Amino acid sequence: MSSLDLAAETLLDTAACVPVEGAPDSRYRVAPYSTGQAAEIMRVASNHGLKVLIWGGGTHQGIGYPVDPDIVLSTHRLSSIVHWEPDDLTVVVEAGVKVSDLEELLAEKGQTAVMPEMPGEATVGGTIAAGVSGWRRLRFGPTRDRVLEVILATGDGRVVRAGGRLVKNVTGYDIPRLTSGSLGSLGVISQVCLKLWPRGQSFAGVQVANAEEARNVAYRPLALLETDLGTMVYFSGTSEEIDAQATALGGVPVNNPRWPRPLHSPQRISIRVPAALTSEAVKRVQILSGVRYRAAHGVGEIIVGMVEFPRSWLDEARIWAERAGGALVITRGASASDDCDPWGTPPPSVELQRRVKAAFDPMGISNPGRLPGRL
Repeated sequence: MSSLDLAAETLLDTAACVPVEGAPDSRYRVAPYSTGQAAEIMRVASNHGLKVLIWGGGTHQGIGYPVDPDIVLSTHRLSSIVHWEPDDLTVVVEAGVKVSDLEELLAEKGQTAVMPEMPGEATVGGTIAAGVSGWRRLRFGPTRDRVLEVILATGDGRVVRAGGRLVKNVTGYDIPRLTSGSLGSLGVISQVCLKLWPRGQSFAGVQVANAEEARNVAYRPLALLETDLGTMVYFSGTSEEIDAQATALGGVPVNNPRWPRPLHSPQRISIRVPAALTSEAVKRVQILSGVRYRAAHGVGEIIVGMVEFPRSWLDEARIWAERAGGALVITRGASASDDCDPWGTPPPSVELQRRVKAAFDPMGISNPGRLPGRL
């Protein structure tokens, strides 16, 4: 790490902010006011070898290897709704906008960005960077499918704009998809354009006894979720459509049901397998005592929480998931000193990912070492 010149110190002082709640200690704490200032901060960090931890709402910081930063860069000042076109079903927002605030605004005109339904303090930029989708993924696909355009301050201080605000826009190098799930490894997502969807006239759920049978009967549900408390199929549409679905499932519709609450267990994992193996994964989870879980049937993700997972069970479950073509990812509770890899076996594409990161962050200062293979 080299010493900073006066211009660099002045820049970091100008963007300085109070300590970020939950973030690790760092030499500098900054919150840029604009994309340009974010890029300048990243340029300074790259030139001086300063490691940067990018922080949105802090809700997804447990994913991957922890970062020991010199700079914590918060996006909380990038919090504007830039442009909303209800007729075009698009909205442009800065990365620090909270998901809950965005969805509350869109609901005024019966629209949704189909972000996570109970996001807490999560921001739009952090949700995209973490590659997190809501429960309605079964019907609408993952979050990355709705990211039409991204403005990114790269690890070496460039401002890159990619994609387009037209729903049917196509570009050659799909940077919006690259940033989804990148966990800040390419730089700071500062602004995005999202595709929107209209909300259904009615929202209801039907409790069922067997998730696999319900999956074969239900027609285009929003979600089919099994938890440690029971199983429910969620629908939106007209009241007539929902009544017909409930009749087919042999149940009674529950109007405006609550989505499952997020798990707040000290340790959490995500088991990701082919959708057809969801029930088998659930059975492997249910043998644990004191376990909480959320299983998305038709998607193939099971979120599991415990006070502490037995190490032998984690190892066996990971081997099974990887042999099935999936993965077991620790999303909370991993530490730098823990010999249990949060990701598991690095994917075959890890060297390609390494080259992509080098193209955007050649000095490796942006959320360094957080991805599989410690990229």
